[in-house]
Amino acid sequence: MARSRLELVEPDWPAPDSIRAVSTARAGGVSKAPYASLNFGTHVGDRTDAVNANRKLLSDHLGLTEPPRWLNQVHGNMIVSAEDIVTPVSADASITSALQVVCAVMTADCLPILLCDNSGIHVGAVHGGWRSLTGGIIEAAVAAFVARGADPGNMLCWLGPAIGPGAYEVGPEVRDALYGQDDVNATTANSAGRWQLDLYALARIRLRACGVTQVFGGHFCTYTDSERFFSYRRDGVCGRQATLIWRQH
Repeated sequence: MARSRLELVEPDWPAPDSIRAVSTARAGGVSKAPYASLNFGTHVGDRTDAVNANRKLLSDHLGLTEPPRWLNQVHGNMIVSAEDIVTPVSADASITSALQVVCAVMTADCLPILLCDNSGIHVGAVHGGWRSLTGGIIEAAVAAFVARGADPGNMLCWLGPAIGPGAYEVGPEVRDALYGQDDVNATTANSAGRWQLDLYALARIRLRACGVTQVFGGHFCTYTDSERFFSYRRDGVCGRQATLIWRQH
C-alpha cells in the first residue's frame, strides 16, 4: 500500500536511459503533522524513526541497492563526491560517476538542481538556496563535472520544485548579494518596496554563464502548491522533499 501512495515528480528532460532521477512530493509517508507525511529531514523536529521509515519507503519504492548519500546542507558552495559519503557531511552538492550511488538533496522552498552529461557517466544534485546560488554553488558543481572530463556544452540540467517568484519576497540584503546585471534580472521590484526573487531565473543565468544551456523544469511553486509540497516560507515548521539522481547502468 505504501508503494502505491508515494507520489514522485519525474523530470521531463532528455537524460540518457542510464540515468534515473526523481523528486518527491509530501504524500505517502508515515510522519505526523506538521511533517505529514513523506518527510526526509532529520533536522526539522520530526521523529527519527518516522524519517528513517520514510527513507526506507522511498528506497524500497525505487528499488535502490543502497541508501541515498544524504548531506548536511549548510547553504554554502561545497561539493563532495557522493561515493565518499559514509555519514552525512556538510555540503550543498554531491556528484558521482559510480553506478548505483544516489546523489540526494532535501528542500522545502530552496531549488533542487540535477545535473548530468549526455554520455550518462556523471551525475550530481545541488541544493540551491539564494545564499548558495549567490555563493557560487552552480559554478563549483560545473567545475567538478569538468574536472571529471565533462563538457558544459554537453551537460543537462533539471530544475525541481522550489518556491516560485510570485511567492518569494526578499529584502535589499538579498538583492545586494547578487552581482552583475544578469543576476539582478532575476529580481522584480514589488509595491512594498521589496523584491520578488526568481530562483529559477537566477539558476538559469548562472548555468548559462558556465556554458550549460540545456536546462529543463523550473515551473513549480512549493509555496502555492500546498497539497503537493512542503514549504518553509509558508508553514515555518514542515518536512523536506528529496530530489535524487543516480546511474542505473
